[in-house]
Amino acid sequence: MKELEDIVKAFDIAQQHGKQTALATVVQVEGSSYRRAGARMLVTEDGELTGAISGGCLEGDALRKARLAMAQQQPMLVTYDTTDDDDAKLGVGLGCNGIIHILIEPIFADDEHQPINLFKKILSKRQNAVVVTLFSLTNRKAAQPGTCLFLRGDEFFIQYDTPELTMQLQADAEAVLKASRSATHTYTTPNGNELTAFVELLKPAVSLLIFGAGNDAIPLAQMAAVLGWHVTIIDGRANYAVAGRFPSAPKMLLAKPQEALSQLSIDENTVVVLMTHNYNYDLAMLRQLLPLQLTYVGSLGPKKKLERMLDELQQEGMTITPNQLQSIYGPTGLDIGAQTPEEISLSILSEIQAVLQQREGKSLRNKTTVIHVHEMDALPVNHENL
Repeated sequence: MKELEDIVKAFDIAQQHGKQTALATVVQVEGSSYRRAGARMLVTEDGELTGAISGGCLEGDALRKARLAMAQQQPMLVTYDTTDDDDAKLGVGLGCNGIIHILIEPIFADDEHQPINLFKKILSKRQNAVVVTLFSLTNRKAAQPGTCLFLRGDEFFIQYDTPELTMQLQADAEAVLKASRSATHTYTTPNGNELTAFVELLKPAVSLLIFGAGNDAIPLAQMAAVLGWHVTIIDGRANYAVAGRFPSAPKMLLAKPQEALSQLSIDENTVVVLMTHNYNYDLAMLRQLLPLQLTYVGSLGPKKKLERMLDELQQEGMTITPNQLQSIYGPTGLDIGAQTPEEISLSILSEIQAVLQQREGKSLRNKTTVIHVHEMDALPVNHENL
């Protein structure tokens, strides 16, 4: 989500200076690549790049293609085949082993439903949304529809004039929103053309609630901000909960434990770290957080501290279910030998990322399967004769 936020900001700046822009989106990948489907980059007419579609090897050529798309005022599909050992002919050293399809769309500022405006709608609310990007792999010279559908809750917009395909696109978008997983589909239109749709689920940024405004929370907030997570600092001490101590945290809350949650917005993308170094404060927060069944609640400190808090809650008569225990991580963080506040912050954020992505946090060199396993890597689903 950070990439979308950066792209929106860059687009607004480009508009202020009267610059033309184009959006490059990785819409499909076959095999290995540095970025996966959904990676985006905004290009201005004078060569400013925001976001990334590769590790840096495709950006130069994509810039040239984007300028052409802006000049022609038409979307275009560009394919890079990195499976060829002689990739020098592309003018880039790719170092990957896959085929990357990138759709480049010129952005028309006066179009209410152009992609950047859709991104602004998505960023305006902390809700899952679906965006559909439609393109033709079989006929790259044909008109490329591009970003044509937005779906979030009861909000729906589609910009495509084939009724049969419109109905199927909407149904597939609703299925992705329900399953909470992106997908790729192919369609055969009534006139025999084949189109591919990248039906992309976009989730809100991770919301990290840090209970504790001590010095060790400062690097945690800074590193989380680099990841694009939305950070809130909560503490009951007025001399600690000071905005100037946490410039990377846009939200600061001075509150006692019993007052905190009522002033916070918590959703399925919210994670928590308890690091007040105050046993009673952490205990009071854990008492309130356990019933919420969040994906991740980290408890800083020794395991005995967490065990003591859980025992105390049970002695109070609180029933703690196995599912609730699964969401509590104490001591918080991965075992990477962390000692300094910065290293501990890295350890904590790495564990949260692994939990959110349902990974074990092991060394990649020990994997015997591919690193990225995405639903889009499977063979597309075909909808014939729409």
